[in-house]
Amino acid sequence: MDKLTVHIKEASEKFLSSLENDVFIKIITHLDTDGISSAAIFSKMLYRLDQKFSLTIVKQLEKDVIDNIINEVNANSAKSFVVFLDLGSGSLSQIKNINSNVLIIDHHYLEENYEELGENIIFINQRIYSEEQISASGLTYLFAKAVDDRNKDLSDLSILGLVGDLLDKEINKIKYNILKDATNSNTIIKKGLPLFASNRPIHKSLELSSTVYIPGVTGSSEGALDLLKEAGIDIKYNNKFKTILDLTKEELSRLITAIILRRADKKDSEDIISNIFLIKFFGKQEDARELSSLINACGRLGYGAIAVAFCLGDKKAMVKAEKIYNSYRYKIVKSLNWVNNNEKFEGDGYVIINAKEEIPDTIIGTITSIIASSFVYPTGTIIVGLAYREDGKIKVSSRVSGNVKKINLKEFLSEIAIMVDAEVGGHDNAAGCLVNPDKEGLFLELLEKELKLYGMTIKI
Repeated sequence: MDKLTVHIKEASEKFLSSLENDVFIKIITHLDTDGISSAAIFSKMLYRLDQKFSLTIVKQLEKDVIDNIINEVNANSAKSFVVFLDLGSGSLSQIKNINSNVLIIDHHYLEENYEELGENIIFINQRIYSEEQISASGLTYLFAKAVDDRNKDLSDLSILGLVGDLLDKEINKIKYNILKDATNSNTIIKKGLPLFASNRPIHKSLELSSTVYIPGVTGSSEGALDLLKEAGIDIKYNNKFKTILDLTKEELSRLITAIILRRADKKDSEDIISNIFLIKFFGKQEDARELSSLINACGRLGYGAIAVAFCLGDKKAMVKAEKIYNSYRYKIVKSLNWVNNNEKFEGDGYVIINAKEEIPDTIIGTITSIIASSFVYPTGTIIVGLAYREDGKIKVSSRVSGNVKKINLKEFLSEIAIMVDAEVGGHDNAAGCLVNPDKEGLFLELLEKELKLYGMTIKI
């Protein structure tokens, strides 16, 4: 048994022994798919334990959020147990001031003082033991399974977080064990084009795809039909619309070629093909990417509770979530069109999109992810998006196009953020920060300077 598995087992035993009849569990999770699917797994686990709990969904674990938790716990005479999901690794110095039992399940970068936590804090993060990548929902699932083997039926939910955090391409040992449980629970894994809704009509998959952005096709029904015509693919067979999964090997090859011809670097198809996960939801096999996008949409538009209920199989939540998702897709297409039609700061190896108030801060990360996964810019290009928040702060999101390991975006942003007192979070391949409005000019100046240096290094 590896060290992480042993640690999770010990953590689950400590968690169970800490629960008392009058304890109230307060869950704080992130608003994206990984955070919400983690919350759904944890909530179902607690329901089976007959434990009372509340759930709070946040944009970011800022200092004010933790201060409020500290005040609530100190003011409440009832015993509390605070749980952080997909959050907390970068805020350990504050979290250790919470005067109650605490559980943190997170996969982000660690503060250096993680070994100095008190006995009241249970901390699970795979980075303590290795650099293997895994989603918070994956860790939460492994914890729930360690608590009770009945929770193996929640493995499908962890796949949604994995896909949502773009961690589904490389299958390491941790992910393999989760996927093995998921395939035993009716999840089907196939290789193919990771387009939106692989089991929907192919022209709609191309038009609405947010994982593979195709210039002139994404957001355009006419463009999608033109691409299929160019590839010599009929959209119907036996009077039924074809899906991506219905294509023959020859048709799929022609479609991939047509897509490659529209990309900037004209490289081969290896980085286009990836895993497609079909998960049984509400009695039907659904594409995990579509489910993940729907959950992400609800979370980012302020309907996180509906997203959690959807994950747990609530049919009323499903109807509401689909309506929210339709609105979200419109916002995404509108934002992509804005990016296409407005000036960007571009240089060797980088693109800066300063959207200001034109793109909501809750979806600027999604927009940078779509562009990074598109074929507009060569592999290795850093995409940075900026958008204004309602409180005046500036949300910064960064991604890198292609599967590039030589750039760590969290470290890259941290070097700039420290000079403008910004709060940073994220991973190697997806990171962000919050910048105060009076530091916007300085941040942009420093950002472009560092990006130009990066551009020089990738030429060498």
